[in-house]
Amino acid sequence: MSRKDFRDRRENLRKGVYILPNLFTTGGLFAGFYSIIATIHGNYDVAAWFILIATVFDGLDGRVARITNTTSRFGVEYDSLADLVAFGVAPGVLMYMWALRPFGKLGWLAAFLYVVCGALRLARFNVQANTVESKRFVGLPIPAGAAMVASCVLIFYYFGGAGTIRKVSVLLLIYSLAALMVSNISYYSFKDPDLVKRQPFGFLVLAIFLIIIIVARPEVMLFSLCLIYTVSGPLGAVFRFGRPKKKRAGKGSGDGGVAET
Repeated sequence: MSRKDFRDRRENLRKGVYILPNLFTTGGLFAGFYSIIATIHGNYDVAAWFILIATVFDGLDGRVARITNTTSRFGVEYDSLADLVAFGVAPGVLMYMWALRPFGKLGWLAAFLYVVCGALRLARFNVQANTVESKRFVGLPIPAGAAMVASCVLIFYYFGGAGTIRKVSVLLLIYSLAALMVSNISYYSFKDPDLVKRQPFGFLVLAIFLIIIIVARPEVMLFSLCLIYTVSGPLGAVFRFGRPKKKRAGKGSGDGGVAET
């Protein structure tokens, strides 16, 4: 970094930071930290809910920043640090305390693998943010991985919370999520501008029906939605396998073209 760039960044920081989006980021960080506290006290279902609350804050801070035109480099870095705590450390600690402790070293190494793969996923996203298609994520987003972990805990307690946990299944889940986060499998980002445009009336009816089902059976529906999204990437990759790739646009076509992920 040149001296000029360093002075410019220091000067921008002296001018202050945007309060509103960073408050939402702080809310997500608080939810993640409280999830760890709840896990330590053995309140695993509460810890899972606070991870899901953190995903709500994470979805709001970026949108608020874009709507109010208050995006900043400080906000991006702060958001990544908060995400690592809320969606990396908190789910890792929850999984270890809830199901992986009986495995000893293999258990805490699995939890650590999840955390480090989440950190790598965040670092790669920050580096590739301006070079990949905005409609797609490369690798499973870390909030989605954390939501999958939290929904597994909630669905267990929904069905009674008693009996023997299928610990081997949880171990395989952690390794699978870690691998998906650092993979090159593409996932839909829900950042398509067409989503906020006019849609057929049936879409509104379907959305209302979906909300009613989620409110009626939140644990079951959240687990189902998280599972569907998690497997959508690998299934999409399987369906796309063997299909001819889109050709890049020629230099004289006036269109830069986007390669398939």
